[in-house]
Amino acid sequence: MAQKYRIYINEKVVLLTVKSPKFAEHYQKIDAEHFDLKIVYHWVDKQPGKLFYVLCDDAKAFLKKVIKNNMLIEAAGGLVTNQHGDHLFIYRNDKWDLPKGKIEKKEKTKIAAVREVQEECGIKVGKLEYGICKTYHTYIYKGEVVLKKTYWFKMRYKGNAKLVPQLEEGITDVRWFKDEEVPTIVNNTFPSIIDVLEKEELITDTAMLPSE
Repeated sequence: MAQKYRIYINEKVVLLTVKSPKFAEHYQKIDAEHFDLKIVYHWVDKQPGKLFYVLCDDAKAFLKKVIKNNMLIEAAGGLVTNQHGDHLFIYRNDKWDLPKGKIEKKEKTKIAAVREVQEECGIKVGKLEYGICKTYHTYIYKGEVVLKKTYWFKMRYKGNAKLVPQLEEGITDVRWFKDEEVPTIVNNTFPSIIDVLEKEELITDTAMLPSE
């Protein structure tokens, strides 16, 4: 049974967990019995704090229920590393991000991930290695609260082709970052991207969440 999941609402996190966080005083508790993402989204967005948690018997089952009761949009993307050990990031909406996009109808997740990376960065991915994690965040789409589930994959690139940002998607820069430069991104990226970087151990000790 999965112990916890994170759902991001803008820069805030709602932790679905089977036990209270270690530093619960940093969190606001949300009642599991009456949890409705459409209501919670607007309520959380207005709160001054950034950390919230829902105590539930089975976090995985609870997440499945949330998904069932809301519009789900699935996306896929990747963390690309080149032969020099540098990592690929895009700059969009005034933040550093990882290339990703919506999965098209009947498209396989891995294929979508590679396609989005190639379209957004102008390179040809050499190899898709493995799945890193899945992240969940919410936003307003056509006036409705939607939940986006993003599948993240580790990818490899070998070559020196010029990076070409997909301007029509609002991407204004594409850049390789060395290992020691990646932590500088933390101050200007999305919480879900921090999750991916933590999973790959490119950053540690972030201030996103107190120890859970």
